Amino acid sequence: MTDGLPDTEEVQPRSQAMVMLAGLYLFLLLMTLMSYGQPVPFFGQILEGRFGQIFIILDSLLCLHLFLGLWQRQRLTWYLLLIYNGYEVLNTLVNLWLVPRNELERILERPVDPQGMLASNLVTVGIVLWISLVIWKQREQFHNRSPYLF
Repeated sequence: MTDGLPDTEEVQPRSQAMVMLAGLYLFLLLMTLMSYGQPVPFFGQILEGRFGQIFIILDSLLCLHLFLGLWQRQRLTWYLLLIYNGYEVLNTLVNLWLVPRNELERILERPVDPQGMLASNLVTVGIVLWISLVIWKQREQFHNRSPYLF
C-alpha cells in the first residue's frame, strides 16, 4: 500500500519509544544546563571552575544535538547516542572506582554513604544500558541520512 511513497513522517510515524527517547534526552539537556557552575566528575578527576563550565557547555551542546537528532531521526544520531551512553557508563564506573569518598564529601559538604553510592551508581549504569538497548532496537526509525540537523 505504501510502495513507491517517500519515507515521510506520514508514512512512518514516530514510535512511542522514539517520542519517549526524545523527551528523555530533552530532560538530560535541561539537567545538564542546570548543572552549570557545579563540579563535574570526569574519568576520576573533578572538574571545577572554568574547566567544569567549559565541560558543561560542551556536554550541553552534545545533548542538544542528540535531542534534535532524535527528533529528526538522523542516522548519525543513532551512532552518537550509543557512543554517548557508552561514555556515560564508562565514566560512571571509573568515577566510582577512582574518586575518593572524602573528595565527594568535600564537594557535597555532607557525609556520603559508600554502599548507597555504589548501589545508585550501579542502578544508573543498568538504566543507561537498558536505554542503549532500546536505542539499538529502534535503529530502523533513524532513516534520515542527512548529516545536517536543519
